[in-house]
Parts: sequence; C-alpha cells; structure tokens
Amino acid sequence: MTESGVYRSSGTNNAPLPLPNVEQVELQAMLDWLSTYGADAQGGVTRLLYDSAWCEAQGALAAKMQEKGLSPEFDQSGNLYGTLKSEGKESATGAEELPIVTGSHIDTVVYGGKYDGAYGVVAGVLALEYLQKHFGAPKRTLQVVSLCEEEGSRFPFAYWGSRSITGITALEDVEHLKDQDGVTFAQAIRDAGFGPDSAYRPAAKNYGAFIELHIEQGQVLERLGHSIGVVSDIVGQKRFSITVSGEANHAGTTPMSWRKDALAGAAEMITVVRSVALDAGEPLVATVGRITADPGVGNVVAARAVFSLDIRHIRQESMDRCWQDMLQAFSRIAAEQQLVLDWQEHLSVTPIPMNAQMISDIQDTCEQEQLSYWLMPSGAGHDSQIFQPACPTAMIFVPSQDGISHNPLEYTAEADLMHGFRVLVRLLYKYGYGS
Repeated sequence: MTESGVYRSSGTNNAPLPLPNVEQVELQAMLDWLSTYGADAQGGVTRLLYDSAWCEAQGALAAKMQEKGLSPEFDQSGNLYGTLKSEGKESATGAEELPIVTGSHIDTVVYGGKYDGAYGVVAGVLALEYLQKHFGAPKRTLQVVSLCEEEGSRFPFAYWGSRSITGITALEDVEHLKDQDGVTFAQAIRDAGFGPDSAYRPAAKNYGAFIELHIEQGQVLERLGHSIGVVSDIVGQKRFSITVSGEANHAGTTPMSWRKDALAGAAEMITVVRSVALDAGEPLVATVGRITADPGVGNVVAARAVFSLDIRHIRQESMDRCWQDMLQAFSRIAAEQQLVLDWQEHLSVTPIPMNAQMISDIQDTCEQEQLSYWLMPSGAGHDSQIFQPACPTAMIFVPSQDGISHNPLEYTAEADLMHGFRVLVRLLYKYGYGS
C-alpha cells in the first residue's frame, strides 16, 4: 500500500494481463438498453433526479447488478452500489481495507445523450462481472456506484450524489430547493422512496479510491488522434442566477429614455460576460445558457429578467477575478439604467488535480495495452472533483465524435468504448487482485 491508500503492484504484476474474451463484453448493448429508460421524442434521453424515468433506470440497474453477480444496495440519497466482495483477507493493521470504487452518474440533461455518465456506470458493472468470472473474488473489495445525480438539471444544485457520499452536503442543505414546477427537493426525494425516513442506510461512506470512466465531451482526443485521455485536473466552476429588476410599463407610451427595462439591462450584462471572458483568455470560459423575462409579454417593458451564469477555469484565482470583473460591470450597468441587481451563487467548486500515482498507473496501463494517450485537463465538471479531496481519484476519457455531448447526437464508437473498458479492467485488477 502507498501513502495514498492505492495499491501499487510490484514488478511481477506489471506484466501484461491476459484479458480473455474481452471483445465479447456487450458494452454497447447495455448502453442501448439503459437509454430506453427516459427515451424522449427528440431521440435523446431525459432522466432527471427522482423523476419516474430515473427511478425506473436505477431499479433496472439494481436488478442488472444482481444478475451480473454483484450485491446491489441503495443509500438514502438514491445512490446505487454494486459490490464484489473480497475473499475476506484483512490488511496488515487487522482492519478490512476500504473498497476500490468505479462508476459515474445516470441522470441526464434534458434531451441528453446515452453515453454521458451512463458509460462509466455500465462499464463498471461489466468490468466487475468480467473480473469475477475470470479471476474469482478479489483480494480487496471492488464496487461500482451509479450516482443518483451530477448534472443539476432538475434542481439548481449539482453533484448531489457524490456530495452526499462524501458528507459535503446534507439533505437539510438542499431540501428547500424547487424545480421549475415548484416541487421541493424534500418532496421529490420522498416521492422517489428515499430520504431519512426510508429503509436505506445513510449515504456517507468511505472509499479507498475512486475511478471514473467517462466520454470526453470535447474534441481534443478525436482531433489529436488519441485513444485515451488521462485527466490531470478538473476545472473549477461557479454558477449563478443573476436577477435584474426594473419597472413594467407600456411599450408604446413609455419613452425610451424613461424606461427601467430589466431585459435590456440584462442583455447588456450578457454581452459583458463574453467580452470579459475573451479578455481573460483560454482556458477560462463563461456561459449564459438561460434567460427569462417577466411579465414576458411582447408589448410590455420587462419588469424583471433572470439569467444564468457559468464560469470555469483550472485556476481558482483566475475564476474569482473574472467573476469580480463581471460583477463590477453588472453593477455599473444597473446603476446607469436605474435597475436593481441581485445575484445568487448556486455552485462553487474549486479546481481539483487528480491523484498523481493513479495518473501514472493509467499511463502504464495504456502502454501495456498499446493505446495512445494524452494527459489533459477536463473542462467539464465531474463527480471525481468531489471525491478527490476525500480519497485518491482518477478519471479516464474516451473520444467523443465531433466533441458533441449533452445532445441526442452524442456518440462514441464501440471500439473507443472498449479501449476505455480494457484500461478500467486492468486498473481494477491491479488494485483489487494485486498481491
């Protein structure tokens, strides 16, 4: 064992591991099967936290885990674990070692694709089935987790699954949040059969290490011609709701210079977002993806406008400076146009480097498999950035065709899916079966 708690095998275990019949693993078929839960009219998948499609998918996965020889178990948040128990040996200290866990999330954005998150869950289930079939019980317990939520698509809060596991966030911190239909988080979790009043155990659980296999959701690997992305770090994120308040008035009788037009003010602020981000330079990105106006009538000056703001960077200080520059400009615009500015921060996640030893292990594994790889940051947020402060964590990317994600056109070729699967199997074998 190393200081980080991850097994580092000796020279004899570094020889290439024969992987019999790995091509027969029906990875694509299981992804297609899972995508039927929440299939939408746009040709994509919509599974939002605690909705009926999500509940059916998690239930079907639990049954599938059981079928594959794993022991399924839910926690109070709705995270689903499939366990491949060790052969019962204890560590040198006499205590059972913490499990090595792989997995991802199964919730989606609205009209999302079938690979985002789901790939890591399906690959994890099949990897544990494969290892048990060919090598028996591991020396160290292995688990796959289907995290209940990552996207933040239903409620204005992301990473609930991993945050509840690591203890960063408790239900009382988010139970008041409402979705667009006015349903509270507390009601949604209760209606889905989870929460503190359910029969399930609390979410908090310690991991020995976490490995997340995921599609890249970008074009880097495809454009550079690499099979595997080895994630070096994950960008930090800030997400806000910006509210601009003015005064509703008649569109025909109110002179332009007398108006307190909230929507016009918001539009000017949104152009500031782009200019500040461009001035900051890459890799900083800032996005306004949603805007609403009230009363939302064509012949009435808007009294209120609300827009979203998403800022990302691999360095915290750069992200903070960008936000302060934007806020200063927003305040100036509001004052000039006699508007009231308010803002609420929904998410603040610091940039997180992945575990250095696990990065090295993934690189070694790619070389054993003769797969070209690229060491790269992740511009998208992932559950791995929540787990890394709590346990050694690593991410593995496979290419996304044309970089398209969060879209029904999201696609990764089966050969690329299998490359990632082989790397995952080797890594789990190394940590779970090594001497």
